[in-house]
Amino acid sequence: MDLPDIVNMYFDADSCNDTDALSETLRPTPSSKTKALAIKASSQSSDGGWLRRRRLRTLLNLWESTVDGDKALVRAKVSGRFPGSPVTLTYSFTIKDGRIARLEIQ
Repeated sequence: MDLPDIVNMYFDADSCNDTDALSETLRPTPSSKTKALAIKASSQSSDGGWLRRRRLRTLLNLWESTVDGDKALVRAKVSGRFPGSPVTLTYSFTIKDGRIARLEIQ
């Protein structure tokens, strides 16, 4: 798939549960720093964290992408041990200054 490097970095970090690398993909703003710290704290919590639980139970298969300027849309099939599996999600990235400025997942 021909995606911006930062989007590839996002999915690589997500698949490895690497919260530090995941936070590095976000455009530095006060709210992104807060969100990145929340992701990191959650993944290191005593119950094993939502990232680790989610990754153990799901498989993400990227299958379609469109890039237009600073926007990247990625469709992915997510399957695992959860109700309604599998589902198709659309990740809508907005990239600014080489980082992810906005991400919507539908």
